[in-house]
Amino acid sequence: AAAGSFFLKWNASAPPEMFDAEADGLEALRDASTLRVPIALGRGGGDGVPGWLLLEYVSPGAPASDYSERLGTSLAELHRGPVEARFGWRRDNWIGSLPQANDERSSWAGFWRDLRIVPQLELARAKGFLHSDAMDRLVEVIPDALGAVGDGGLLHGDLWSGNAYATVDGAPVIIDPAVYRGDGEVDLAMTELFGGFGGRFYDAYDSTRPISQEYEPFKRDLYQLYYLLVHVNLFGASYEHGSLAAAIRVVDALR
Repeated sequence: AAAGSFFLKWNASAPPEMFDAEADGLEALRDASTLRVPIALGRGGGDGVPGWLLLEYVSPGAPASDYSERLGTSLAELHRGPVEARFGWRRDNWIGSLPQANDERSSWAGFWRDLRIVPQLELARAKGFLHSDAMDRLVEVIPDALGAVGDGGLLHGDLWSGNAYATVDGAPVIIDPAVYRGDGEVDLAMTELFGGFGGRFYDAYDSTRPISQEYEPFKRDLYQLYYLLVHVNLFGASYEHGSLAAAIRVVDALR
């Protein structure tokens, strides 16, 4: 029998496939990245048993002096290779508790519109939110906004500050992915949405994989909008204003 420390995740309301998808994402990141990623040791559930996932426990510690640089450089290396001209993933997964479709597409703009923004917008509207014409205009400008993105690398998919931390030796570790292939600046945008990464992280990223000129004018807002819509659907009206404001900024930038 194995000895040591482990981390058990379980959710009585989640389908077992949610943890299958998480284990798949962790394995993909371990294969493609120099970052520390916990090993998925076992999973199960179904037939009345709550879904569960047993993980290697990676103890947290104080960040080393070069923690931010190592995280930024490693994330950029993950995003830049090997790149593919098809976007999506070999299976669907989840963003939080919401399903995330990953059907492969040859167009990044089409992928972002049809599999990211539109499904979350339709769900939000079904809940009574975001019936503004500005959201329809946002959907219309996505092909112009993202038409130049021709290939993509592997994304973590949900990289907020709670999903990255330092190990006991000070090195970065990433957890809780929602992986697919896409524009790496999606992960960058998510790191900026709630903060916590710092200037040295972005400088190291940019030195390894230059951030596009379109990122600050409109791509950051367009990518953050997906996560804002997810938060509308999970937590309600408190994220509606931020979603609408991001959509308006994108539309205005592309006029």
